[in-house]
Amino acid sequence: MSARVTPDFCPPAGRSILLLVAIHLLSTHFVSGAEPIFAPGSMPELLAEEGAGEGPAWHPELGLLTSGGGHIYRRDLAGKQSIYGENAGSNGLMFDRQGRLIICEPVRRQVSRVEKNGDVTVLTERYEGKLYNQPNDLTIDSKGRIYFSDPRYGDRADMELVDAQGRKVEGVYRIDPDGKVTRIITHEVDRPNGLVITPDDKYLYVADNNNDTEGGARKLFRFDLKGDGTVDFASQKLLYDWKKTRGPDGMKLDALGRLYVAAGLNKQNPPFETQDEPTAGVYVFSSEGKLLKFVPIPRDETTNVGFGGPDLKTLYITSGGSLWSLRTMTPGKPAWPMLK
Repeated sequence: MSARVTPDFCPPAGRSILLLVAIHLLSTHFVSGAEPIFAPGSMPELLAEEGAGEGPAWHPELGLLTSGGGHIYRRDLAGKQSIYGENAGSNGLMFDRQGRLIICEPVRRQVSRVEKNGDVTVLTERYEGKLYNQPNDLTIDSKGRIYFSDPRYGDRADMELVDAQGRKVEGVYRIDPDGKVTRIITHEVDRPNGLVITPDDKYLYVADNNNDTEGGARKLFRFDLKGDGTVDFASQKLLYDWKKTRGPDGMKLDALGRLYVAAGLNKQNPPFETQDEPTAGVYVFSSEGKLLKFVPIPRDETTNVGFGGPDLKTLYITSGGSLWSLRTMTPGKPAWPMLK
């Protein structure tokens, strides 16, 4: 990875604001929760028009890192955008409990880690001798174990991972601190994408998003997570189904255990997505799957969210390559950094 600074980025003021307000006022997809979720009067603010396809991951000194255009972008504490990791080919980004950056690399079909001194360690590039599909998103439990999803979008001709019956596998894997890799989900979901583990290691949330197959799953599931880092399949619970629109992508938890999910699409994409109204935005759920709030984002498509800022009360949203922010009343609950 290398860093290359680009000119300052300043998004056009006011762009899409009228559309955003209109969608926000017309939205009826929410149920009031016991605790306020977003700051009074808070509306999504457009921060950057490019460089934010996925991620996002907050660092108290670096600022915000996002995946976009094949690179890892950095938005520093002053709001200046530059390329942090050139040609990284990344998707999901997350800092582990030691402050090291973990990267899902769908282009190189591997998961890597950036050490404190800048060296890059490949954590895994094969499972049982076979190349991964497209490592996509990740989460980390309290023991430092890394869980990542491995779906395949687009051309499936060179997929190597198959089960004993020859069926293609799009699974979820766990990387232990000693480097051992275990597949914990094989066919229990259709196409896993976003992942989140609760801070007490009790639950694993899985976004099942088969959005380029007609009739594919667009669902949010919750599993009980066992102490050894495996899943209790009998506990699988469907929390929400997006049905005809684009399903759930990235997601994060706040300190009260509420789940913030990026999902939906505004324009139809037949025959795969044929929703009747705009659905792209941030969906906030209780831990039991009750929809508490929907905040629309006027871009296709909303792909991920992440908490940041000095108080971890800024929700950063990636949507169609653009970056947005929204102020929350409750801080996020990332593995790192933790609030003092």
